[in-house]
Amino acid sequence: MYRKILVALENGPADDTLIPHVTALARELGSALHLLHVADGWAARNYEQLKLAESDEMKADRAYLDSRAAALRDRGLQATTELALGNPPTEIVKVALAAQCDLIALASHGHKLLGDLMHGSTIDKVRHETSIPMLVVRAGRAPH
Repeated sequence: MYRKILVALENGPADDTLIPHVTALARELGSALHLLHVADGWAARNYEQLKLAESDEMKADRAYLDSRAAALRDRGLQATTELALGNPPTEIVKVALAAQCDLIALASHGHKLLGDLMHGSTIDKVRHETSIPMLVVRAGRAPH
């Protein structure tokens, strides 16, 4: 059913909740995992236009993705990585389509209305821009 799952990682603690869920799902269904992090700092957002060198943050994000993928491969799973640059919701949708993913997995922080207005909701923006099914895991909740 889900041949390839896009796993949107933040390079933060929420990833530790999301990864066990997608790992279990991928193992059960034989799915490949496509790990994505969207760098959205100033250098990342202006990288192409200004022909900038890769920032230390972007290098650290790439190393993070590679280490997460290596750990998944060590456990017998198929995992690829991609570091995208720019607006996270836009890039998540774009990469999911380009990589032909059947499912988009993201972690939710459970902000209330005021928090969503202040921080924006990546999940809400993604769900309005795609018809690809989504798995949303609340950060801090381990799989049963």
